[in-house]
Amino acid sequence: MSGWYELSKSSSGQFRFVLKAANAETILSSELYTTLAAAEGGIASVQSNSPLDERYEKKSTKDGHPYFNLKAANHQIIGSSEAYSSEAARDKGISSVKTNGPTTVIKDKTLPVL
Repeated sequence: MSGWYELSKSSSGQFRFVLKAANAETILSSELYTTLAAAEGGIASVQSNSPLDERYEKKSTKDGHPYFNLKAANHQIIGSSEAYSSEAARDKGISSVKTNGPTTVIKDKTLPVL
């Protein structure tokens, strides 16, 4: 099984998505979007940009933990990773986003449960 996107609505009424790996670990989290359509556009951007090495920005938190941002062609951040324990772990996270990012499986959690 490959990864998937989970689309959800925040308590403030905004939308976000996460990219999950096959083991259900979150490997990329989006910013908040004001509309569902904008969040869906963010997913489309991850799908097209995630395979490209040059779209990854490797960073470190203030306390030195490695993480990364995935950027679109216009240099806007599409999603960010968690903080990792090592650069090697961060690089595995990037590899996982490259593998799982192109998936078209989207689990929409914004719909009311009937």
